[in-house]
Amino acid sequence: MATSAERPARRIRYREIADDLRVRIDGGEFGDRRILPSESALSTRYEASRVTVRKALDQLRGEGLVDARQGFGWFVAGAPFHQHLGRLGTLEAQLEADGRRSERRILEFGFVRPPSRVHEVLGVDRVLRVVRVNLADGEPFARVTVWVPEALGAEVSRAQVAARSFHELLPVELGGAVQTIEAHAASAADAALLEIPESSPVLVCERVTADAGGRAVLVAEYVFPGHRSAFTVDLPHPEASIGPSGLRLVGPGR
Repeated sequence: MATSAERPARRIRYREIADDLRVRIDGGEFGDRRILPSESALSTRYEASRVTVRKALDQLRGEGLVDARQGFGWFVAGAPFHQHLGRLGTLEAQLEADGRRSERRILEFGFVRPPSRVHEVLGVDRVLRVVRVNLADGEPFARVTVWVPEALGAEVSRAQVAARSFHELLPVELGGAVQTIEAHAASAADAALLEIPESSPVLVCERVTADAGGRAVLVAEYVFPGHRSAFTVDLPHPEASIGPSGLRLVGPGR
């Protein structure tokens, strides 16, 4: 009869799965804050029950390696990118200030009739519309659509918007901007571009930028994966109203 010293160590399946996932995460297989396969897919891969897979994932979450969000499932943990609402600047400048490599890919460039919301804000019948994806350290970070009046974008080229922001390219002095942030579910198109599940949470930001005289000259829509971005507001004094910070409730029609 085998003694306890001779018996093989008992296999603890969830720990084996956690160990394998840890190696895959450390090897960069999923990237920073990338979505892991679903519990169902992991269950099939490891030939284990979903309860066992979830226990392995919970162990890794306790180690700070993974996290989960409703609508996303499990993903590799990492610090979200914090954007400051009190600053008017480009997305690229904020990413680079955060120590991240920024890149933009132009998907669409052309002169079109504006959608009703943009027509209402800019008051023109033709606009230059640019759609791009912004990447942070090589990962899709935001889908951005920008509209500017045709008269202001007439001399702007596709190559220019791939390399520089409209803040630099518009032939007018810019003033301030108003930014509105809402929670949405990712459309099929945005989910594919941002490599996230369809209908998962996204933050949709509309920024309307005015010239020095207060006339709206640029409308931009940013769509961020909800698990990769956070917005912060600096409040100047603990007793001050939040009104001056730019936060306010808005109705369906803004």
